[in-house]
Amino acid sequence: MKKLLILFSFSSLLLFACNTSETSKTEVITLSKTSESWNGTPLPKYPDGHAEVTILKITIPPKTKLELHKHPEINAGVLLKGELTVISETNDTLHLKAGESIVELVNQWHYGKNEGTVPAEIIVFYAGIKGTPITIGKHKEE
Repeated sequence: MKKLLILFSFSSLLLFACNTSETSKTEVITLSKTSESWNGTPLPKYPDGHAEVTILKITIPPKTKLELHKHPEINAGVLLKGELTVISETNDTLHLKAGESIVELVNQWHYGKNEGTVPAEIIVFYAGIKGTPITIGKHKEE
């Protein structure tokens, strides 16, 4: 009986040890790596100044259209939930689904809209200069 218990314990240990190595494997997936925004426009050079990183989680309700705006800073995001359509002032269009990434337009007017039935959630990373705005609305410039 004692041998059976030791054999069972040893077998269980091997089984769990093998299973753990399979599930604890680190995985790295590149979502975006580019020097262009989503419409093919080259990204600008970084300006001089003190760097500032801003990370936002933006939730856009269903059936919502955002105002026309532009970003003076390089930014990129990942859509976590829902769907989102981004349209440039020249009508270039990008459709995003959950899990997809975007490298945003810089200094180009555009807007986003959620035509879906669930909120669209996106995490956006801005790499800019301290003291500069991350978004400028079209109506604020007129």
